[in-house]
Parts: sequence; C-alpha cells; structure tokens
Amino acid sequence: GYKFAGYKELLAVEWDDNAVETFKLNFPDVPVYHGDICKLSGDECMRLAGITKGELDVLDGSPPCQGFSTAGKRKYDDPRNSLFKEYARLLKELQPKVFVMENVTGMVKGYMKQAYLQIIATLRDCGYRAKGEVLNAMYYNVPQSRERVIIIGVREDLGIEPSHPKPQSKPISAIKSLYGVKNNPDEVSWLLSAGLKYVAYQSWPDMPIGTSRADLGLSGFNCQKWNPNKPAQTIRKNDGHITMHGAMHWSERRRFTVSEFKRFASFPDEFEFMG
Repeated sequence: GYKFAGYKELLAVEWDDNAVETFKLNFPDVPVYHGDICKLSGDECMRLAGITKGELDVLDGSPPCQGFSTAGKRKYDDPRNSLFKEYARLLKELQPKVFVMENVTGMVKGYMKQAYLQIIATLRDCGYRAKGEVLNAMYYNVPQSRERVIIIGVREDLGIEPSHPKPQSKPISAIKSLYGVKNNPDEVSWLLSAGLKYVAYQSWPDMPIGTSRADLGLSGFNCQKWNPNKPAQTIRKNDGHITMHGAMHWSERRRFTVSEFKRFASFPDEFEFMG
C-alpha cells in the first residue's frame, strides 16, 4: 500500500519465515530485519534503513491482535498484548514525523478498552499527538468489509493534529472485484473435489445466500455461502486453510482460490505468496 501511495520503503521488520520470504519475493529492493522485534535496537533500525533520528517520515506497525480479537479468548494478560511496548520503544528511539498503528476493533470493546487507553497514553508519552478511529476497508476501494482500529500520531514539535481519511468509495461487491480473475484450473479442481468431501450440502447452487449450517448434520456445519452482491466478508487466517470451514463460493461448491482471495484483499494479481 505504501508503495502504491508513492512512498519509498526503507525497512521491514518481520519474524515469520513465510512472511519474510513473501516480502522479499515481492519487494526485493527493501531490506528486511528477519527476527524478534524485542531484539532490534533503534540504532540498528536506523542503520539498516539508512536514516538518522527524527528523519523518518512514517513508522507503520501492527502489534499482534490475537489477544484482543473477539475471535479469540480475549485475555487481558495475553503476553502478545504487551508487544505494543516494543513498538513504542522504537517510536521513541526513531522519532519519526508520523506513526500509524493498526489493530482489531476488539481492542476498544468491553474491558479491553482499558488496554487501548493504556496504549494511547504510552504512545503520547513518546512525544506524539495520537488519535484512534475505527475504519472499514470497504469504504477505501477494498472489496472487503474489514473494520480495524487505526491509530495515527504526529510528532508534537510539528504542531499538527492527527486526522483520518474520509470515506473514498462506495462498497465494491465481491463478484465485481473478481472480474477477469484468472484461476489455476488445477486449483479449482482440487477445491471442488475437497468441497465434495467436507461440505454436506446436497444442492449447493440452490442453498440460500448466507447459509451456514448443513441440513444433514455432517461436515461443513459452519460453511457460509458469501453474497456476491456485497463486499467480501472479513478474511481470516483460517480462510486459506483447506481443512477449515467458513468462506464459500456463491455458485460453486468450493473454497475461494488464492487469486480470488487476493482480489478481495486488494493485492495485485501479480503478487506472489510463499509457504
């Protein structure tokens, strides 16, 4: 996204092997720190990026969301919830002009809002005016309904109040986003074959949109046929796993292909994934 917006990316920090390989494959000119952010110092970060303190325009990071997510157990003391402190540490050491932080909306719901307020206070203590808002990607040219908390901060000495972009587009339907998509025939065949095994629907084309329980009480109890005339639903990690259930095609008894998921998430068709 930053590349498309005209930014020059100076450094990526990532510990997951597949994510690192995927990033290197698609952004070969951007250096990558492959390791634990807890072990990355601000000085090393600046050395790798070729910058000095205060020179960076934007620091963007998304500390883990699993501990906050309504799809998980939402434990306040989940150790992953404290990784924002490492983000704040680098923010304080790098002193970029602006920072952006993203997380799930579960961060601002119920008792987890205390964690959100703590994060905002910590970020402000780093010398920034910080403000968070819930934005939905489907109003920003992404054909997927995906709500996330976006926190934007501006360094105090710049004297600028942080602001969030206004909606830029009407929702784009899932079927419109797939116009001209090129699927791998072998992948489609494989997904259709798998669908016969774990989806109990006898007549998939005749099942109502949004159906999520098989009549026969067999496998596929939470498969859901997506509405082609609405944006794609929020894509989760498990939607790419053939043995899981969830997102299903509206006219074919199968999971979506990688090419289709890329369209829903607004990745370019030529983007490649590893692992």
